[in-house]
Amino acid sequence: MSYLLSITLLWAFSFSLIGVYLAGQVDAWFSVLMRIGLATLVFLPFLRPKNISLNTALKLMAIGAIQLGLMYVFYYQSFLYLTVPEVLLFTVMTPIYITLLNDAFEGKFHSHFMISAVIATLGAIAIRYNGIDAGFLLGFGLVQGANLCFATGQVCYKRLMKDQEIEQKTVFGFFFIGAFIVASTCYLLFGNSEKLPTTSVQWGVLIYLGVIASGMGYFMWNKGATLVNVGVLAVMNNLLIPAGILVNLLIWNRDADILRLSIGGALILLALLVNQKLEKRHHQS
Repeated sequence: MSYLLSITLLWAFSFSLIGVYLAGQVDAWFSVLMRIGLATLVFLPFLRPKNISLNTALKLMAIGAIQLGLMYVFYYQSFLYLTVPEVLLFTVMTPIYITLLNDAFEGKFHSHFMISAVIATLGAIAIRYNGIDAGFLLGFGLVQGANLCFATGQVCYKRLMKDQEIEQKTVFGFFFIGAFIVASTCYLLFGNSEKLPTTSVQWGVLIYLGVIASGMGYFMWNKGATLVNVGVLAVMNNLLIPAGILVNLLIWNRDADILRLSIGGALILLALLVNQKLEKRHHQS
């Protein structure tokens, strides 16, 4: 779980960096291309194609295309319609998607995973629910598309790597190559070359998001996903919400309800404890 916790702290900054410095200022398609392109360059030197079969490599590329490529397509567009806290709020469904997808793959329903995911989701909603009207529907739909892509990638990667006896960093480049194919295609089709970064801060944010948040972040997150059960993975997805809002509050002085942040965060931590207890009971029965 240490991998997931460390990346949660790392990613907590990403929401505000995108919302404050990039959204509406830099072409979203270019931001996606730049971020994924840099992450790909980070892992190309480690790539050892001989370590895995062609079939596994193609599956890794497909997972990257979905979890990172398509997810960013939805995610970056959502910032054009929503504030940072609203984007965070709308990610609350991710843990439920994770549990449902995992159950669908296994062909059976795991109630204890769903219980943990629902508690974590309630905690996230408690933090930022301020009432949502029809004006947010488009933004909500975009974030749900991103959530589904992110959940699908995590579950598929966890299952793909389950029986692989390989050092993951030697093949993770395929994940980013798949994502880069999607990002480059989208930029060629929809990108606006007149809205490239114009300041050193914007370039710096993109470099940080590409090399650190994406390059290191997705590798460590997906590796961490292979080391925990699905319930813990689902809960950890929503721990990003209080972390992201706290960073937004402390650094950019945005309004946040401390009481609700505390209550929601406590519910998410409760979900983690409940999952561990139910998982232990499940294995003993």
